[in-house]
Amino acid sequence: MENFIFGLHPVNEAIKSGKEIDKVLVKKNLTGNIALKLVSEIRQQGITIQYVPQEKLDKICKHNHQGIIAYVSPIKYQNLEEVIIKIQDENKTPLIIILDGVTDVRNFGAIARSCECAGASAIVIPTSGSVRISDEAIKTSAGALYNIPICKVENLIDAVLLLNQMNIEVVAVTEKAERLIYELDLTTACALILGAEDKGISNSLIKRADKKAKIPLYGKTSSLNVSVSAALAVYEAIRQRMNSVES
Repeated sequence: MENFIFGLHPVNEAIKSGKEIDKVLVKKNLTGNIALKLVSEIRQQGITIQYVPQEKLDKICKHNHQGIIAYVSPIKYQNLEEVIIKIQDENKTPLIIILDGVTDVRNFGAIARSCECAGASAIVIPTSGSVRISDEAIKTSAGALYNIPICKVENLIDAVLLLNQMNIEVVAVTEKAERLIYELDLTTACALILGAEDKGISNSLIKRADKKAKIPLYGKTSSLNVSVSAALAVYEAIRQRMNSVES
């Protein structure tokens, strides 16, 4: 069941109380001083707004929604810098996963499950153009989304720059790379970028990455599912780190 709040006053109170709002649907050409003031407040909070026709709102909510519906996240997003500082304070080696344009709920849930099982440090997603964490995502992750930090950032490039400043190497996992992921040293603090299956990682992010690596494909199929790629990449890093400790 979708977790949403509707109506001008309830949405306003939810924002004031600090609830984690994923996005807000607003009726196109919504008028009224109270409504416009609320929309302005939503923008100031950096919450994603999507303008939709009245019919879509009516389909989602059978009650008097007053032209506005807010989706509430089932998890609380965490600050990326604070997460990294905490990891470093615990003398752990960061392993961050950055997802560029991954919008499929099932894929995201599967990625979160693999990453949490592997002991990855955090998953980073952009505010816009990314999956909305819903009950379905929680279910697909087998509850893993409750146990791994999810960091939502305004701009992934800024996130990459922050990671570099904190001495974390950024690796773009892309078929455009020449080197295999098995050839890289993933035992040090690093972040792995993965892109959506249809578009891959954006060129701007690939350019910002410190290194590029690919997962080998020997069959006729042109690509792997992004959740499978994420699992393979994360567990390669874990394998290397375990071997490093043993040696």
